[in-house]
Amino acid sequence: MKLKPLGDKVVLKVVESEEKTKGGIILTDNSKEKPLLATVVAVGTGEVIDGKKIDLDVKEGDLVIYNKFSGTEVHLDDTDYLIVKQSDILAICE
Repeated sequence: MKLKPLGDKVVLKVVESEEKTKGGIILTDNSKEKPLLATVVAVGTGEVIDGKKIDLDVKEGDLVIYNKFSGTEVHLDDTDYLIVKQSDILAICE
C-alpha cells in the first residue's frame, strides 16, 4: 500500500536516533529524545490560498527538520510514517 497525501500534507519517514551517546552510554527507548530529522517520502498537490494553487516547497527525498509535537503517526507495511502539514516543516537540510 502507498500513501498519497492530500493538499499541503507531507509524509515523512523519521530518521532513527543514535542508540549510544558519544561517551558510549547505551540509551533505552524511554531516555531517547524524539528525533526531529526525517526524509520526505511523499508530498501533496499543494495548497490553495485566495483561489491560487501554491506548490509545496519540499520534494521527495529531502531531509527536513520538523516541529517536535506535530503530525499524525501512521504504521503501514512494518514502517512508521509521520504525516504533517508543510507549515510544520521548519527547514530543509542541504
